[in-house]
Parts: sequence; C-alpha cells; structure tokens
Amino acid sequence: IAIIRNSNADAIIAVYPFTPQPMITNAILMASDKPVFCGVGGGITTGDRAIELAINAEFQGAMGVILNKPAPNELIKRIKSVIDIPILVTIVSENDDIEGRIEAGVDILNVSGAEKTPEIVKKIREISSDIAIVATGGKTEETIKRVIDAGANGVSYTPPTTGELFKEIMERYRKM
Repeated sequence: IAIIRNSNADAIIAVYPFTPQPMITNAILMASDKPVFCGVGGGITTGDRAIELAINAEFQGAMGVILNKPAPNELIKRIKSVIDIPILVTIVSENDDIEGRIEAGVDILNVSGAEKTPEIVKKIREISSDIAIVATGGKTEETIKRVIDAGANGVSYTPPTTGELFKEIMERYRKM
C-alpha cells in the first residue's frame, strides 16, 4: 500500500499471487490516487467467483479488471456481459489465443512475455492494429523502448521492493 500511495505512475495494475478478495481491492483503491486496474482471477480463481470479484471491483471504483492467462474465453464473455469497465487479459506467449481473446470482448491485452514481450506485441499488431496493448517494459530504458517500438500503447513497470528501497536509504544513513 505504501508503494502504491507513493508511486509516480499514471495508473496502478494490482495483480498478486493470492486469491483476489474484495478487502484487498478496497485497500488498494483507497490508497491509490491513480486509476487502478484490479486482478480478479482467471487462473486459480475462476467462474462465478471471478465474475463477482469483477462486479465488486467496478462498484468500488476500479478503472478496469485483469484476468490471468488461464482464463477461458467464455469467462471473458460472461464478465463482459455484466461490467462496464475495461477487461484486460494477460498474454504470456505468442501461442496464446490472441484472436479468441479479442473476439471474447477483451478491451486491453496485458503482455507479459519476459524477453519475448516485444515479439509478442508485434504479433498482436499483425492480428489487430486497434486493440489496446499494455506491455511489461523491463527495468531499462532500452527494454522499455523496445516494447513501445513494437506497438505497445502503454508500459507497465514493477517498482522496487520496500527492501530494495530501504537498502538505499539505510546505506545513505550509515554514511552520515
């Protein structure tokens, strides 16, 4: 929450390796002064629970919801039929069902393919010039430029952990 509150990002993508819960969504939305896109499942959490989490996220003020890669296209269609905010779906490989995701009604593709991210973005652009793409940009200006040049509309970045931030600060304090 402290990192989200002190971020200089334009928006927050709130995904985490735990079962999504309305209380977590609420805490993130309350802490952020930026638009928030909330993870609502798609992998471990799916079906009716993911739909209910998406509705809850919209009612609490989320800008959009994110589904993990394993989410079936049918789940995307079901969520699309009950919420009015954008749906993002994570793409991790050029072998993912990109056309099926678009046909199911996804609004934004969230590309997270490690070093292959620029190539995946290029493939998506060959399929659709209109679909919005947010892509992981890595940690350097060079890798961020590569995903932008490939056709991403936005870039996501994982901030340093509190441990990494504290290390820098403590090293400075020790030199005083």
